[in-house]
Parts: sequence; C-alpha cells; structure tokens
Amino acid sequence: MVVQTLSDIESLEQVPLSERGLACSTYEALRDAARCSPQAPALSFFADAADFTRTYKWNYSQLFADITRAANAFHDLGIKPGEVLAFILPNLPETHFTIWGGEAAGIVMAINPMLEAKQMVGLLNAAKASVVVTLAPTAGSDLWPKLASQLDQLPGVKSVVWVSMEPYVAEPVRGALKAAALKERDVHRGIAIHDWQSLMSTQPHTHLKSGRQIRRDECSSYICTGGTTGLPKIAARSHGSEVFNAWAVAAHLQPRTAGQVIFCGLPLFHVNGQMVTGLMPWTQGDHVILGTPNGYRGEGVIPRFWEMVEHFGINLFSGVPTVYAALLQNEWQGRDLSSLRFAMCGAAPMPAELFREFERRTGVKILEGYGLTEGACASSVNPPHGERRIGSIGIRIAYQGMRAVVLDDAGEYLRDADVDEIGLITISGPNLFEGYLEERHNQGLWIDIDGQRWLNTGDLGRQDGQGYFWLTGRKKELIIRGGHNIDPKQIEEALQVHPAVALVAAIGSPDAYSGEVPVAYVQLCPGQACNAEELEAFAHLNISERAAVPKRIEILEALPLTAVGKIFKPALQQREIAKVVQQEVERLGLSDIAVEVVQDNRRGHVACIRAGTGQEVLAPLLGRYSFQIEWLD
Repeated sequence: MVVQTLSDIESLEQVPLSERGLACSTYEALRDAARCSPQAPALSFFADAADFTRTYKWNYSQLFADITRAANAFHDLGIKPGEVLAFILPNLPETHFTIWGGEAAGIVMAINPMLEAKQMVGLLNAAKASVVVTLAPTAGSDLWPKLASQLDQLPGVKSVVWVSMEPYVAEPVRGALKAAALKERDVHRGIAIHDWQSLMSTQPHTHLKSGRQIRRDECSSYICTGGTTGLPKIAARSHGSEVFNAWAVAAHLQPRTAGQVIFCGLPLFHVNGQMVTGLMPWTQGDHVILGTPNGYRGEGVIPRFWEMVEHFGINLFSGVPTVYAALLQNEWQGRDLSSLRFAMCGAAPMPAELFREFERRTGVKILEGYGLTEGACASSVNPPHGERRIGSIGIRIAYQGMRAVVLDDAGEYLRDADVDEIGLITISGPNLFEGYLEERHNQGLWIDIDGQRWLNTGDLGRQDGQGYFWLTGRKKELIIRGGHNIDPKQIEEALQVHPAVALVAAIGSPDAYSGEVPVAYVQLCPGQACNAEELEAFAHLNISERAAVPKRIEILEALPLTAVGKIFKPALQQREIAKVVQQEVERLGLSDIAVEVVQDNRRGHVACIRAGTGQEVLAPLLGRYSFQIEWLD
C-alpha cells in the first residue's frame, strides 16, 4: 500500500496488528529474513574511504550465522536472559553481531565511545553489566585505554571481549596489533580477556545453545538517553518494540522492492544507526553498506560520498543536518545519483534553506522525521510518496498513537490541543519502551489518557489539519548539537562551582552547521569581578564532554526570571536568535535592518525582520538556521 496521507495510515490499521505476523524477537526476525533470501547480499563493510571498493561481504545466511555464533559465545560467558552485555565499539560488522547476537542471549547495552572513562564506568555499574565487548588495543583509539584505566572500579564485569581490527588491515599492521594485544594481556591478568575471533570459531551457527524461546515483552536492550549530566538515563526496550518499529517504518516507505542498498554512517550506539540502517533493512531483504569504523566522521567519507553512491547504487541513507550541509560542500557533478531515492533526516531540526538547497542541487528527496529512544526509534515521518512539508516531522507511523495535548497545573491530561495549537507531544503504541532503569527517572514520564498509557516526550509541538506534526520547542531543554544531545545542567552545574558565579543558564544558540551550539549566560555574585575569558577557561577545565563546552559565555547584570523566580530561558533564546540575525546583517554590511524575536503561539520563536532592500541577500543566509522568520514590509 502507498502511504501518502494520514488516511492511508488509518487504512493500514484496519488489519489488526496481531494479524500482521510479526516476529516475536529481533533474532526471529533476522532468522526469517535469512530463510527468505539466504544468498542475497546483506552486509558490506569498508574500513577505509580511500579504498572503499575493497569490501568485506556477508550474505543473509552468513550474517545470521555470525549473529548466532555471537549469541552462543555470549551464552558461554554467562549472558542469559536478564544478564547485561555492554559494548564500547566503533562501527564494525562485529558491532552488529554483538547487538543482535547479544539480544538473543540477554540484554545488550550500547555505550557511547566518546564518553569519558568515568562516565562509562558509572553506566556499566548502574546496568550491572557482566561482559564488555570493546576494541582491542589499537593505535589511534583510546577505547581500550579508557576502559583499562577503570577496571578496578568495575567489580561486576567478569569478562572483556576484544574485537581486533586485524581482519580489516594490511599484513604489516596486523603484527603491530598482535604485539600490542600481547603486551596488554600481560598487564591485565586479573580479568578474563577473550579474543572475538577465538570465541566465534568454536561456536555452532545453526542454533542457539541456550534453546531460548524469546517473548515479545522480554527486555532486549538498554540505550542511554537524555543528555550527559552525571549518568544519562538508561532506557529499557523490548524485543517486540524493536521488531514493530522496524516493520512500521518499512511499511511507511512502501511501495519498495527487496534488495535496496542502504548506507549506514551514523553511530551504532545510537538507535537510528541500529534500526533505520540495520534491523529495518535486514527485515526487508536489503543490502546495508557499513562505511568505516567512524561512519560519516571517517576520513574521506563525506568527500567521497557521492562517488560511493554511484559505485554501490545506494538507494537510501540517513543523516543529521550537519551531514547534509557537509555533503553540499563536495562535488557530485558528473556522478550518477539516479539510484538515490530518499535521504532521511532526524535528531535535530533541518533548516528550511538547507532542505531546499539540498533537494534542488542533488535531486534527492529528504524525508524529515521524528523519534526517540523511548519509542524504539521513529514515531513520525513525512510520506515519501505524498506531500513532504518542509519543517514538519511528518505524519505518525501506523499503529502508533501521536497527539499534542494540554496538561493541567498538576501535569495531568486536560484535553487534546486544537488544530495548530501548541501542546505537549505524546505517543503510545507497541513501540514504547518499558521505562528507565532508575525508578526516579520515570516520575512524570507517563500520562493517563482515557485509561491508556501515553509517553510524555518532553517536546512541544502542534498538529495541523492534515495530520502533520510540527515541533515548536523542547520542554526538556536539551541542546542538540549536530544530532548529539547535551543536557544544559552539565554546563550550569560546572560553572555554578565558580566562586564568582551566582546564576547560570545554558541554552542552545542557532548555528548554521550544527543546528545548535551551547552558550551560557551568567549572573555574578554581588561584589565579585570576573570576565568571560576566565569563565571560559574554567569551563574547559571542568566540563568533561568537549561538545558541551560553551562556545561563548556572556555575563549579564541580571538573568531574566519568571514571576516565581525561575530563570526564564525563552528570553535568552530570543536574544540569541536576534544576535545571530545581527551577525549575518553585519557580515553583509547591511544597514537599516530591524529585528524583533517574538514567541508565536503556532510556530514558537519567530524572528520578525524589516529589511527593505536587504531581504534578497539576507534571506538565503538566514535560511540555513532552524528558527522561523517573518519578513515585514
């Protein structure tokens, strides 16, 4: 069925979900795919963008065999239902084998490799992980050194599994990797360290040694979400939620044929990488191209991406706005891009001008969507064969409820928001997660609507008359820098320690490349003297996550407050938008440009600009940002 409108989604739902024949687990879903097309190409991996035609390949039979071997290896290491296996890995084929094989054995926990060592330890201990899969000692990688430095702080970890880069490097480098591994083994004799290849080589690939029959409601994975203040929230997800979401996204993209080529460049510790460029295409018989251990960040990947599209015949890829902006800086003229049908964008708002320019210059259709870890991955997507509304996050996926609601002062459901009225975005359905591991994080998470449990996403938005949703703000105040979530509390708490600081407010400032970058506003204690340079140096020393260090710190005589004395961040966000507009005006050397940023009931923050003859040159520059603009006569 072709999905063009919300009515098409409702028609899909005329068939009860129970009659759709969905697999009970991710392992069963992958097994079904392998049985349908065992010899079809499933996974190709290239380690170096400079030599991307040299790939390592798996057909569906081989892919499922390695997933089964991994499940059996983890079972032998003590991973059983309810036991947690964690991975700290770049994008490798073994990362996929770990994810899906681990889910067949127990619970898989993804750890962001870019976190600081102590943050990793806190998460591993909170989840009670007993096995950790990570990269073996490798020149240029700090993954093993970070974990090794904290092993004495991980009493629950019984085994470490090393994944070596040996299969993907030239012979001279293999010797160096082996030597480094032997040296590290001698240093860390107190913990069991296993070699991935050795573990896999002894395992059967035809069946699960555990004999496990997995239920839909069993926990499959832990994913960390919600920023990086202290410990991120750990979301517990089920097999059923992941299988359903993969099916529903594929249904949203119909009609399609099996064997499409999907490029994976987003990190595999993130749900988009795992689901949209992993489980979803594999349940549809597609071919996934895994591009370098560092994905889009890999050297040469962005500069040679269009060449890769032509070589592999890529049909679809997924990225964040920064990826699209970077791709436009690289030449595609003369390349055959006819295979490329769609590009999906989520994680951060897509600036309207970037959207239009990318489509105009490449001819590739962008599908903006919305999702969150707590909803498995995707909740809404613009219909690929219907109207794609720029700036909208599309229509909801089938069998998942999505609505904008108004709450009362106690946080209880009051009513549905009217058409185009801003409310709190809530979702319900079979893709919902089970809750956060730590019970205090679940407070205020669920909303009861007519006896049904709905998830409070923390995002503000509206639904128009045709069922399209539009985000207008984030109640949870996360700063999203290039698709990466930054909790402002991390910045605020670090700066608050400074003896001269009385109040701090960290917000996201509009950025043409990253979507947002963190900035901080500070109010000093009475009688204290301090300048922005001193505070910036202090922030660099006290904020462990580099992406969260403010790009700018501004000192105000007094921060704006609400009537009850809380810091009023919308006023600071309006200030930042006005500042960005003024910077672009000055860059162009324009004069007589007036700007006022207001809060619109439908669109959120809107920059109202009176530009006269300057509008023609100013508009394209401001179109690169995600805030709304209204031009005044």
